Amino acid sequence: MKYVLVTGGVVSGLGKGVTASSIGLILKACGLRVTSIKIDPYLNSDAGTMSPFEHGEVFVLDDGGEAVIDKERRGDYLGQTVQVVPHITDAIQEWIERVAAIPVDGKEGPADVCVIELGGTIGDIESMPFIEALGQFSYRVGAGNFCLIHVSLVPVLTVVGEQELDGNVKEKLSRFCHVPIENIITLYDVSNIWRVPLLLRDQKAHEAILKVLNLNSDTREPSLAEWTSRADICDLLNEPVRIAMVGKYTGLADSYLSVLKALLHASVACHRKLCIDWVPASDLEDANAEENPDSYRSAWKLLKGADAILVPGGFGDRGVEGKILAAKYARENRIPYLGICLGMQIAVIEFARSVLGLRNANSTEFDPNTESMCYFHARGFQNPYGSTMRLGSRRTYFQGISSKSARLYGNRSFIDERHRHRYEVNPDMVKQLETAASVLLAKMKLVAAWRWFFLSIVMIIELPTHPYFVGVQFHPEFKSRPGKPSALFLGLVAAACGQLDNLLKKGATKPCRMSNGSAIKAHLYENATKLPNGSLDGIYCNGNGLHV
Repeated sequence: MKYVLVTGGVVSGLGKGVTASSIGLILKACGLRVTSIKIDPYLNSDAGTMSPFEHGEVFVLDDGGEAVIDKERRGDYLGQTVQVVPHITDAIQEWIERVAAIPVDGKEGPADVCVIELGGTIGDIESMPFIEALGQFSYRVGAGNFCLIHVSLVPVLTVVGEQELDGNVKEKLSRFCHVPIENIITLYDVSNIWRVPLLLRDQKAHEAILKVLNLNSDTREPSLAEWTSRADICDLLNEPVRIAMVGKYTGLADSYLSVLKALLHASVACHRKLCIDWVPASDLEDANAEENPDSYRSAWKLLKGADAILVPGGFGDRGVEGKILAAKYARENRIPYLGICLGMQIAVIEFARSVLGLRNANSTEFDPNTESMCYFHARGFQNPYGSTMRLGSRRTYFQGISSKSARLYGNRSFIDERHRHRYEVNPDMVKQLETAASVLLAKMKLVAAWRWFFLSIVMIIELPTHPYFVGVQFHPEFKSRPGKPSALFLGLVAAACGQLDNLLKKGATKPCRMSNGSAIKAHLYENATKLPNGSLDGIYCNGNGLHV
């Protein structure tokens, strides 16, 4: 196994992830099997409890995890004092080796290269145990099996102008960093992230990495024709599709980073330029009309001007009533809607209030004493790595193939999606929600559920008579990829630009070109079986002996 480590310096948010994934793409295009690991150096055992303002988005993988403290509690250290070195550093190295060996591409045996992205910034106290562990790890696996890529910032002062990394500057960097001058790569303009892999390829980054890893004889020149075509298309997009993002953390785009990327993947597939309208959910609420009429009018103007509405995941009651109003507007005005996790919870509450006439319908998350309980806390399902959260991949089985969701997923019998939630649809309300159509024109179809002993936990809902109104308990954004957009995000964007009918006729797993819009529904059941620990399906890559 070869390892490529990507680190970052000076400031956070430089683009380690983009660099890592771009290098992973290039190595894969060279004919290598690639897997990836992302390490975030914080001490929280449950990242789901962290505020997005603290850390940005919490990205959920397929796997669970094991902490050093768990090993101590089991007595693995036989009463020894647990220390950073060697116990924590050894545990980090063992975890990396174990997870890196798990195949993620459907083939037998481990990958050729594992790309490790170390989050945070070099110099942070939080990162020190990981840096020490990875330093030991590079010695442990030996020369020729470990490559380090460090992403740093070259500041440009406005009064001076653009700073060029000419030969003299690169020579100075090479001397002080002990990196060969030909391994210093410059990325000047990454406004179009689709071009980052091409910029790295053009500067022969892959050749430097392969040389360090002694892999030159086992590879071919990277073939990136399809990726180049996608980047060219992205440059030429000018017809907009406007998506209203109704959320709690709209002041920090990083809070919804995977949602934004999933929308971007879908919009490029539909040949549209993505335009996000950030709508603070609390600004839509009636109380805000008196307290801050300007922000109230602005929020509603953005919502009404959107081609589609998306309510992403979140926790807490701030802005909930505004999100309910957004779901109501989308349902009544036949605007394409996708509710993720909390967004599905919101859609169910709104439907119960407006269609079923249960005026006080609510979730116990927002009103513990509600008499019309639409959602309840799944307290009986304790997860040692996420408190009472359901975390990681779960398998969902479709009941039929007539729904939009089932058709968008290619009429597969089941899907594996990632979860991060505590609250679920009240099983006692399922029949009442499903049979509403016998009295009303609107009907909410509950299309997915977990099988957990004798319980069926709803995972997907749809309004079959609506152009596109879908709510999901899981997070489909986490498995969206360039060239392979999430099925449900693709459905939302296609519906927003009038392409859904054609997309469904062609088969939703294929990228769409131009078309018109339509409707459907779906049925799923999900069991509580987790995928193997460490099973990832993304590609993130980086390396040693290279400076970007």
